[in-house]
Amino acid sequence: MSELLEIPEVVGLLSRSDVIRIPPDQDVPLTPRVRHLVDTAEFRRLVHISQLGLVSLVFPAAHHSRFEHSLGVYRTMLLYLQRLAHVPAFTEVIEVKDAELMIVAALLHDLGHWPFCHPIEDMRLAGVPQHELFANSFLLEGEIADCLRDDWGINPRDVVSFLSEKGRTSKMKLMQSVISGPIDVDKLDYLQRDSLHAGVPYGRNFDQQRLIASLCVSEAGDKLALTGKGHTAAEMMVFARYVMFSEVYWHHAVRSATAMLQRAFFMLRPQLELDSLFRLTERPMIEAMLEAAGNGPARDLMDGLFGPMRRLYKRFFEYSQFDHPELFHQIAHQPYDWLVQLSDQFATALSRHLSRRVAPHEILIDAPPVKLEVQFNIDVLDQKSGKYRSLGDVSPMVETLAKRQFDDFVKKVRIFVHPRLEESIQSDTSIESLFIETVRSMFPESG
Repeated sequence: MSELLEIPEVVGLLSRSDVIRIPPDQDVPLTPRVRHLVDTAEFRRLVHISQLGLVSLVFPAAHHSRFEHSLGVYRTMLLYLQRLAHVPAFTEVIEVKDAELMIVAALLHDLGHWPFCHPIEDMRLAGVPQHELFANSFLLEGEIADCLRDDWGINPRDVVSFLSEKGRTSKMKLMQSVISGPIDVDKLDYLQRDSLHAGVPYGRNFDQQRLIASLCVSEAGDKLALTGKGHTAAEMMVFARYVMFSEVYWHHAVRSATAMLQRAFFMLRPQLELDSLFRLTERPMIEAMLEAAGNGPARDLMDGLFGPMRRLYKRFFEYSQFDHPELFHQIAHQPYDWLVQLSDQFATALSRHLSRRVAPHEILIDAPPVKLEVQFNIDVLDQKSGKYRSLGDVSPMVETLAKRQFDDFVKKVRIFVHPRLEESIQSDTSIESLFIETVRSMFPESG
């Protein structure tokens, strides 16, 4: 029997002697050393940071926390190790100390998240760290660092390196692919957990048990792969992720709220001390931004999101790569300050057109961010022939959704306007031409 199966947390999957229950009906093993990590103040702050943030403005039950998600990812890691303990190509290179590092990394992978982290990170503004690097101060000092050293025999710097640096050896690449890759433990948990709490079926419509039971190692030994028995489950996982982005994460009203928060943060950033702000939990961070906003224009945006009445901006135009490819590609993946400049110029043009002032913050442009989603590329082992092939080569659906750019299929360019503008502009068919002219003015070389 592999020594990996004797790791206390893996043993806990079956013994269930000391567990914590999370949705949906999942028992999460709590050994003393795991409980020590979970009970630290740094980890407990995740209780008060929602997993999906602004999504709950549209899907009202989506209030689950990063704490719950982290426990789910940790449990999924144990299930992966339980399976991979029976794969010789894995056990030949992964020792108990390596597996324990993977367990700890799964539990702590979101430690550096602050409230509304992803929308703020997507802006890629100066002074805003990546959450993986922001976690360093939580990991390298204090009670978590002591626990890693004393309870686990793990150097905290090894956890930092594992979570934030690209592996240089085949062994490290293999280990990291379990927590950050096409079929990693993070995706398996958030797809089904986000789907459950949002009240939609999309992220749960793939066979997780079959997928885990089919895990193996790639021919090069540097990443996870699947046996042929798991290829249908993997296809369905690709589709589940596609639909979750299309119907939940990039739902037009969710993106309206996202655009409002991003513009408010952009306006308030010079007044905010980011290191202190990002250490706050959700409500205190909102209060800090409201205080910084005072009675200025950012207050209007913040009140629409967090005030007594929900008041989201209205979708006015929408462009995809299918119906307006040239316009879409001119705006998509542009730096955030460029989008602000475009919206400001359009607000000025619209003011002249309407003969009334349209404030810059009353026009918001939401577009696929600079950073692209990770492409889905997984090898499938034909056990009879011993040959590996890419999943895209055996699945036309994956070929379409995974090999072509994922972002361009599920993410759209949208122009949102303040609700007070909607009535005066919705019947004016010339305004869209005015917007297109404004975009073209940003590209003078194209004529």
